[in-house]
Amino acid sequence: MNLNLLQQAGLEQLGRNDSLAGRLTRTLIVWVGGVWLLCVLGVVWYVDREINHNFDSELIEVSHRMFDMAVQELDKLQHEHPDARSPLTAPPQLFPTDAVIYQVVNLHERVLLRSAEAPMNVFDVPLAPGFANSDTWRIYTLRHPTLELFLQVADPLDERRTALNRTLFGLIIPLGAVLPVLALVLRNVARTELRVLQQLAGEIEQRSGADLRPIRLPGLPKELQSVGDHVNQLLERLSQSLDVERALAANAAHELRTPLAAARLRLQTALEHDLRRADVLAALEALQTLGHRAEKLLQLSRAESGASLTRAPIDLVQLAGTVAQEFWQDPRVNARLTLKVPDSAAPIALGDVDALAIALRNLVENALRYGRGRVVVEVMAPCTLAVRDFGPGVSPDQLSTLQNRHVRHGADRAGYGLGMSIVGTIVEKLGARLDLASPPPGAATGFEARIVLRPA
Repeated sequence: MNLNLLQQAGLEQLGRNDSLAGRLTRTLIVWVGGVWLLCVLGVVWYVDREINHNFDSELIEVSHRMFDMAVQELDKLQHEHPDARSPLTAPPQLFPTDAVIYQVVNLHERVLLRSAEAPMNVFDVPLAPGFANSDTWRIYTLRHPTLELFLQVADPLDERRTALNRTLFGLIIPLGAVLPVLALVLRNVARTELRVLQQLAGEIEQRSGADLRPIRLPGLPKELQSVGDHVNQLLERLSQSLDVERALAANAAHELRTPLAAARLRLQTALEHDLRRADVLAALEALQTLGHRAEKLLQLSRAESGASLTRAPIDLVQLAGTVAQEFWQDPRVNARLTLKVPDSAAPIALGDVDALAIALRNLVENALRYGRGRVVVEVMAPCTLAVRDFGPGVSPDQLSTLQNRHVRHGADRAGYGLGMSIVGTIVEKLGARLDLASPPPGAATGFEARIVLRPA
């Protein structure tokens, strides 16, 4: 039981320490070795086939050349020994080690002539033209074209095996010596080609919440370049999310500190004076301010994340009418707010209806708060939303900082603050344009903000 646990732990540790380069090297060696083995088997089969073919061709050629000489030798011996009954034996050949083993047979399978070097029972095969094999001999039988005679020539199989072994050893030994070299080359190639992957992993490992820089690795292959691009996109989204989180925390700390302190002070004063109505109303107003700023912070956080913004066709007349209707429900605003729409067909823009409603609502709130008298919401062709007031406006220097957060443009006012920052962020995320002017074109005083959208 303990041994099994140790083996399992060892395998798990080996799996954890296993590298991609090692796995790739082993896989390449196994497959290349398998292909190499198949090639060797193919070479063995081909060499064996060619050697046998060459020996058979030589045997056929020898048979054709020997038949005439064997018939002449048979006639000579029969003339010299007319009464001989046993098979005649040809004289010994000049080179015994290279002697041709043969015999001449008639149609009745009677041996008429044998070579002096032919052992007994060499030609123990059926008498038929072509090749036949015994235990140790390869025999070729040839019929004379005019005489009723057969010539059988034998070749020892040992010579063929010796030639085959000598040839295969000459081929396989160099191939076997190359295999370790090939494994070493494959190992080095795998490590070299995967080094860039190790660099990519190292770059990713260095990234953290404090370091979300894009990964820069030039020369990545196509597959890894796609991985690097997706990792960079993920890092960018994480960076944006962290920026939004930090901005929300900073904005909350800045914007909510004063309303919370005011509400606490008012409630403390009310408690000390037995809950006077004026103090309670002041505390309620401070809490309303707190709720209003909390809503602005949530709007700003959503706008900066941009994750939920869609791209869909929007009827700008319907959008402006919906936002204006919300303000017309307040009797104090009803007489001040005017909506102007084009006489032609309603402009259709591409954007997020909820985000644009938030942006337009913030522009109207700012105009009603800081403008004097009438405020105009106008829908203009091709795809523009404009909010115009006729208050004192702002100076050119102030106009350039209106979208900055927490900027006060005077001692008597808090500035356009978060509202204008929310509008600018939403417009940027939608790929639109925000144009600010003070005073509006054709007017002596006032302020105008235009959201220029892309047509659907």
